[in-house]
Amino acid sequence: MNEQRATPWSVFTGPRKRFLRLVRRMRGAAKAQYWFPHVPLAVGLALAGLWLLSGKFAGQWSTLLSGRVSTLVLFSPAALPFLLAGIAMLLMPVGLLFRSRFAWIIALVLAVVTGLMLLRYPRGVSSLLVPYLAVLLLLFVLAHGYFDRSSLTAGTLFAITSSLMLLIYAVFGSLYLGPEFSPPIRSLATAFYYSIVTMGTVGYGDIVPKTDHARMFTISIILLGIAVFATSISAILGPVVTRSVNRIMSGRKTRMKRSGHFIIAGATPLAFNTYRELKKRGQPVTLIVPQAPTESEFEEADIIVGDPNNLETLSRAGAEQAQAVLAMRADDSENAFIALAVRELKSPAKTIVAVNDSKHMDRVRLVQPDFLIAPQVLGGEMLAMVLSGEPITSEFVSDRFLHFDRAPGSEQK
Repeated sequence: MNEQRATPWSVFTGPRKRFLRLVRRMRGAAKAQYWFPHVPLAVGLALAGLWLLSGKFAGQWSTLLSGRVSTLVLFSPAALPFLLAGIAMLLMPVGLLFRSRFAWIIALVLAVVTGLMLLRYPRGVSSLLVPYLAVLLLLFVLAHGYFDRSSLTAGTLFAITSSLMLLIYAVFGSLYLGPEFSPPIRSLATAFYYSIVTMGTVGYGDIVPKTDHARMFTISIILLGIAVFATSISAILGPVVTRSVNRIMSGRKTRMKRSGHFIIAGATPLAFNTYRELKKRGQPVTLIVPQAPTESEFEEADIIVGDPNNLETLSRAGAEQAQAVLAMRADDSENAFIALAVRELKSPAKTIVAVNDSKHMDRVRLVQPDFLIAPQVLGGEMLAMVLSGEPITSEFVSDRFLHFDRAPGSEQK
């Protein structure tokens, strides 16, 4: 009944397993979890920013810093979007190094928008930059799972970036519309002063817009300044407030010492039922869930709110000192990744992976967890046997409920 039908792809199963083991060993030897892929992608985005700025504004920076009137011609409204995009590409790598989800989203937007602008206005930049941005965009999409952090660092980066973008917009807009102010704005220093005063809604009145264009430009600076200030405050305080609320909701007064415990990753009925049964038997259990449960029975539970695929989250849960890590999320691929993450930590803990769909059984076996549990698959098979009049023996249940999946003689490395 358990015989598997041979397929044309069966011949590749052995080499594929060996290749996956080789990749895991290489990642472990190179300590790839600490630098890949966020460091190469951060460097790639910074190079794109330098490439864009050097192509569009080559030889113009000395003129800009001198503060002469010719700067108005160099940085026209048509060139301003490229300047903002290039500077943003130089700032966002800082957030990518921290694996910030916000920085990842901005990087995607920058790659798409800059590529479209270069297709429309390619003058001054090598034609190779557009395919470079396309490849970079594809790599960012493929690496989406590695950028999953929302932190104070990301919020601070957002505040700095948005403020700097607004300042650049205000300064060069003031220079471009300089003759339409009284007295006219003719230097970089005067434009910087007017921008800061207007962004801060101070309004000393020593420089006054005289035309409709200048007045509308000034209104835009004031409105954008208020919006940037409000969103920056929320971006910085948001992670702090979220962590405080999660600590309150989890009901933990003090941080427990985690050792010799069981880690259950998931918020599924199987995960919660396993937690209840282990607690009945007096076993120490740590739950890793995406959101803190509100039920009263979890008020005294040791709960960590986070992503169990993240090595930092597993370390906080004490995976290195745990007896076993039980991956019981609703997504089979996420459960497999949890087992791989435990192995990357070189934890001696047993890995128990739940499979929800029988179609994924063979793929999850490639991860080589210590145990593979498939209660829903087992339930369907038992129901079919009962309806067909086939006997159900204890050997049948034990053989299918917990599958020891480690190949004989293999070692966990």
